[in-house]
Amino acid sequence: MRRILGALLFVLLTGIIIISSCERHTFLVETVDPVDSVYFGAVIQPLLEKKCSACHGGSKDPDLRADKSYESLVTGGYVTLPAEESRLYRKVVSSGHSAYTLPEEKLKILYWIAQGAKNNK
Repeated sequence: MRRILGALLFVLLTGIIIISSCERHTFLVETVDPVDSVYFGAVIQPLLEKKCSACHGGSKDPDLRADKSYESLVTGGYVTLPAEESRLYRKVVSSGHSAYTLPEEKLKILYWIAQGAKNNK
């Protein structure tokens, strides 16, 4: 009887420890407001450097190195209106370009193009 009670107590305590040790994660999802200005220098260029420059660092069009990216995108026909149909946005949302997995990154690029694709800081 003592063994059964001991085993039962052990199982109960183990279950309590396992259940109480579960962590709850909360994630803050970034929102992108289409009314806010999206700045090329502060928002878009860092995304391009972080996500694209490994492949588009001068040997593949468009050239997305910091000193070349804006000119390459604009003169290469990558940013046109409507923004949803621009080459850059279509590439970003295509399955072949999986670097942009976060919806807010895609929205930032979309809104930047829709706002006129300005070379602003």
